[in-house]
Amino acid sequence: MPGGKHLRGVSAKEQRMYEHIKNQAQKSGRYGSRAKEVAARTVLKKHHLSGHSTGH
Repeated sequence: MPGGKHLRGVSAKEQRMYEHIKNQAQKSGRYGSRAKEVAARTVLKKHHLSGHSTGH
């Protein structure tokens, strides 16, 4: 992803979801400096709930 840090063990679709959540949170000022953390936790939670492995 251009300009973004790739989350370990997630698909390209989930990485795009992370970027979108992060960008929207930063744009709206929501979560303050925690926008990246919240986006990562959201994507990883969805990743684990859908039954994916740990990504090795």
